[in-house]
Amino acid sequence: MHDHDRDHDDATYDLLVVGSANADLVIGVERRPAPGETVLGSDLATHPGGKGANQSVAAARLGARTALLARVGDDAHGRLLLASQRAAGADTVGVLVGGAPTGVALITVDPSGDNSIVVSPGANARLTPEDIRAAGSLLAASRVISTQLEIPIETVTEVVRTLPAATRFVLNPSPPAPVPSEVLAACDPLVVNEHEARYILGDDASATDSPADWARALLALGPRSVVITLGAEGALTADGDSSPVAVPSPKVDAVDTTGAGDAFTAALAWRLGLGDDLPTAAAYAARVGAASVTRRGAQESYPTSDEVEAEPEAETEVPSA
Repeated sequence: MHDHDRDHDDATYDLLVVGSANADLVIGVERRPAPGETVLGSDLATHPGGKGANQSVAAARLGARTALLARVGDDAHGRLLLASQRAAGADTVGVLVGGAPTGVALITVDPSGDNSIVVSPGANARLTPEDIRAAGSLLAASRVISTQLEIPIETVTEVVRTLPAATRFVLNPSPPAPVPSEVLAACDPLVVNEHEARYILGDDASATDSPADWARALLALGPRSVVITLGAEGALTADGDSSPVAVPSPKVDAVDTTGAGDAFTAALAWRLGLGDDLPTAAAYAARVGAASVTRRGAQESYPTSDEVEAEPEAETEVPSA
């Protein structure tokens, strides 16, 4: 049994996600085009996406009391995103409407499930520090706040500056960009994949290919804890108090990896807020991420907690469908 009542027992929300909301415009291709080349693809599919909206839906589907603080356009894509949040059970009280068209991600997916993405930030770029300050009561009502870098870095910095004392801050610095030291210092944890770890560490990453060494080097930059996601290999957690811990992932047949990292981070942030320690939360999050890659799409691929409980444990081989 987890102690839900620790130092934030009056929290209205288990998780507040401050971040992006995009319409994902997806086309399947046999292979990605080379420069100057045209390839034919499948029919266009439009899905609700964006790292912030993805995390919010993923947590809400798991049963977390979730809210999203984001900005969308007053357009059909914005309505699609609001409807998706509500269908998952997330609170949209913090979603601001207008100021620019809804953000769009243009995604091509190849037969192996790998994706290439171009993002038009749109309204996401208009989520300002003033919007964060105006939402102070929403931040104060949240046990954990999770954010990413598809919104302006000064807006992420404002989240850290207005972070309530009892609220935990989780950052996935994606897409990779320079992160101010005051933001790094608030991260508990900083969640990165291999590409993001290499970006943040720069030359330090090239000295070693060991995720454990990356974890130690990342901790030296100031975060309170670090989680490195390693795809099918699971994840590595580190908090400075003990040696890095390897967390395995269940073996699954990947169909579409879109949004899997967002599902992982949302599940991790939620479980940490409930009182799980970092390796335990990461192990749960790995199962959520693994479940999400077995279905197409991002938000529509996210499992419920019942579906996660039905997943085999990490060491178990799952037969091909």
